[in-house]
Amino acid sequence: MTKTLAPEKNISDSEWDVMRIVWTLKQTSSTKIIEELQAKHAWSESTIKTLIRRLVQKGCLQTHKDGRRFLYSATVSQTEMMIAAAQELLDRMCDMHKGEVILKLLADSPISQADLSKMAKVITKKQKTAPAMVPCNCLPGEEKMCMR
Repeated sequence: MTKTLAPEKNISDSEWDVMRIVWTLKQTSSTKIIEELQAKHAWSESTIKTLIRRLVQKGCLQTHKDGRRFLYSATVSQTEMMIAAAQELLDRMCDMHKGEVILKLLADSPISQADLSKMAKVITKKQKTAPAMVPCNCLPGEEKMCMR
């Protein structure tokens, strides 16, 4: 097993494709990753191996030697990576408009009954301390600049 670093949360779209395969299969070989990706993309074997190597270097994948081959497994969960990516995107947005974005995502995303129930509990708790309006944070001192 290689030394595991703190996983880098910034990964490319192509690296996401690799990670989704590993998350689904839990532990897999480069041969299987290559097979799955070549069914979706016209990528060469060397391109895919480069993506795998980058993910190991970033600390997102760990290796385990199994005879003559290496098996790969994720060091971070899919949910953790999704949260980090979503948080990074939200951090770049105006605070005043985040609610609208989250509402649109909620309306357009497939969500289970169990998750909706959890969301309702979070909303009920958050309503107790939520401000009447979230101020704009785009320009210091101009909290009401953004228009809805």
